[in-house]
Amino acid sequence: MAALRDETELAQGSNQREQTAVRRQFAVTLLCDVVLPVGLYYVLRGAGFSELESLLMSAATPALNTGYSIVRQRKVDSIGLFVIAILALAGIGSLISGSPRMALARGGWFTGLIALGILGSLFTSRPFTYRAVKTLLPGKSETLEGLWCADPQFRRIWRGLTVLWGCGLLVDAALRVIMAYTLSVDTVPALDGALYFVTYIALQVTTHIILYRTGVFQLLFPGRGRQPGRFRPSAGTKDEGTA
Repeated sequence: MAALRDETELAQGSNQREQTAVRRQFAVTLLCDVVLPVGLYYVLRGAGFSELESLLMSAATPALNTGYSIVRQRKVDSIGLFVIAILALAGIGSLISGSPRMALARGGWFTGLIALGILGSLFTSRPFTYRAVKTLLPGKSETLEGLWCADPQFRRIWRGLTVLWGCGLLVDAALRVIMAYTLSVDTVPALDGALYFVTYIALQVTTHIILYRTGVFQLLFPGRGRQPGRFRPSAGTKDEGTA
């Protein structure tokens, strides 16, 4: 019994460390990619810089954060390069056109491309949300892969969540582009940042509700959720999920 208790405590400690690391990374991303760019824009505007100059300089924060992540991890991150490329192209396009609205719309186009990529992952062996949770919870990788290979319903849950995130981000992208071209330039950065929180919270809350109600959360974090209800893992043969 003592050995079982020690093993349970070690597992809970590992789960807690993983979740703490995820929250820390999210906080850093939120600060560098949302809070600082919005705040810097209004500081620069107050200092007398033009709308376009303020937008271009405030975009340096997420670009620097992405570059730092690539250097720290010592590997070329395709998503990181994609972010830098989008920021660079939007900046160049804005300079050529002289339009701050093109710089404002970059967030919408970027989000739209990400959404299409997420939906496109439905045609791969592992959809986006499943890959994401494996990256965020490396200690659960073996458990996740075992469930993925054994149970079709488990796979349907993650494919459904991928559809949810892809479609949700498409709506977010459309709203950003509409705001960029219809509202006053100085109003959009604040609304853009607020929309990030609204979209993220809505998708995260919905995702957690689905994982909780289907029992997946309990499988990943024993003792912290309801017992599996509609989802009951079964010992099945490895099929298309093993690819």
